[in-house]
Amino acid sequence: MIRSLRLINFKAFENQQLEFRPLTLLSGLNSTGKSSVIQSLLLLRQSYEQELLEEIGLALNGDLVEIGNAQDAFYENASDDYIEFTITNEDNKQGVWRFNYELENKETELLDIDFSSSTKPGDAIYESSIFNKRLKFHYLQAERIGPRLVNDMSDYKVRRLKQLGTKGEYAGHFLNVYGREPIPIANLAYPQAKSMDLIDQVEGWMREVSPGTRITINSYPDIGMTNSQYSYGDSNLRRSTNVGFGISYTLPILVAVLSSEPDTLILIENPEAHLHPKGQAKMGELLALAASCGIQIVMETHSDHVLNGIRVAVHDGKLDPGYVQLHYLQRRENRGLTFTEVVSPNIDRNGRIDKWPDGFFDEWDKSLDALLEPAGE
Repeated sequence: MIRSLRLINFKAFENQQLEFRPLTLLSGLNSTGKSSVIQSLLLLRQSYEQELLEEIGLALNGDLVEIGNAQDAFYENASDDYIEFTITNEDNKQGVWRFNYELENKETELLDIDFSSSTKPGDAIYESSIFNKRLKFHYLQAERIGPRLVNDMSDYKVRRLKQLGTKGEYAGHFLNVYGREPIPIANLAYPQAKSMDLIDQVEGWMREVSPGTRITINSYPDIGMTNSQYSYGDSNLRRSTNVGFGISYTLPILVAVLSSEPDTLILIENPEAHLHPKGQAKMGELLALAASCGIQIVMETHSDHVLNGIRVAVHDGKLDPGYVQLHYLQRRENRGLTFTEVVSPNIDRNGRIDKWPDGFFDEWDKSLDALLEPAGE
């Protein structure tokens, strides 16, 4: 499990230390660096998967993330000519990766590693979940697959790597293969589900988004496609294109969380997308429960409902407040230069937050204050 991350000269960050806990929530206005934090982890994993990280360098483009070229990754006001990532895990094992930036090679998509300043091949940090090539890792980006009549199958991703695809495009195939296996963590079970099987648990939690939902996955291996259909207590099977974006966007998150075992790392962008407020709050509750069971969640969100779902879980004793890390990222300016400042509020046993910096999930209060003022004539 990741305990801290330091970013040097990477995108919006000159030198930033970020603490991580089982549930780490990144929030802030657009273009303040939230996605960059997640991208730094994805870059390390993708370079490791390509067998580059330990001996060659950092792959800026791949299956997980596409940054562009070296100039796109480099902090524009840097005083040093390198990018550096440092990860410390819960056992105090640390990995440091320094990559050379050369102005004359700013268009390159591969940053060479600095062997003298980086973690050596085979070091213990490579045992962490972020580098585990099989199981114990999921990443779901903000732009997930919406309703489709059919979705692709991938035996390599699903059967060999147990992955869902960064857009959740293989969630249907995953359910088709593993849907009748019991979920690994009993404490995540939905109480009213028909069984502990993955498909029934996914259906149970999905009912918090769309009451009465039943899911049917049809597989067509001869053409490499799956088809998802939904029903609501009757025999009428509906196409996924007729049930809206909320279900399609939520399905891969539920599958990822409920199929995970302890020590899994899950990176999620905007889990609230296309969900109504109750569904967003329930999503926060589920992610909080997952964190309490040993799954590490790192998410970017703009939703006060997701945050409040987490706060209620803390209040109700479902999650220790010490398991939650909040980071609010905001842009500052000094002498004509902009930089990102990170404020990290704390949450107590009652689910209360100790400080609310301007812009930190406070738009409701600002709008309410405006509405309480008498309207002008």
